[in-house]
Amino acid sequence: MRRGSHDKFNTLVEALQELPTIGKKSATRLAYHMLMKDSFVGMKISHAIEDALGTLKKCTVCGGMSEDELCFICSDERRDATILCIVENAKDILLLEENGLFDGRYFVLDSLEELQISNLINSVNNGIEEVIFALTPSISNDAVILYIEDKLSGHNLNFSKIAQGVPTGVSLENIDILSLTRALEDRVHI
Repeated sequence: MRRGSHDKFNTLVEALQELPTIGKKSATRLAYHMLMKDSFVGMKISHAIEDALGTLKKCTVCGGMSEDELCFICSDERRDATILCIVENAKDILLLEENGLFDGRYFVLDSLEELQISNLINSVNNGIEEVIFALTPSISNDAVILYIEDKLSGHNLNFSKIAQGVPTGVSLENIDILSLTRALEDRVHI
């Protein structure tokens, strides 16, 4: 049986649709551009993906992205080794680093499995004095914070979490109630 002439195109569209925030229209537009408009871009993307998949892995200490056993952050001795920022995924590290917002160490807490908690305790044992939780504000993450604080209660640590509230330039009517409540609770005296 002869395959249709669009099968390979449709396969590419379906593959692109598996990416977050990419719907059928966007996937079709991207596939068409890479195949028909600018095949060089398609080849460049293909090689970059293949190269990244072949070389990137998790840092053995923080769980961030790395080409080596230790990422560039964990191997940088100039960073503040007394502060540990707990994030939900390696992408969060990239965001904080890109904007130069933090100069300490990181730990990716992508699960609450025993091995992950044991790795976190090992990280804390290396001279950490303050743990900052940079987790998405939610009731479940508040529970995660309490759980981690309990697991680390035997250590002499200060705990903090990133402030939440009203973003700049957004009117109060467009703020969710959790953010508005926290903004009032965490208000700063001026």
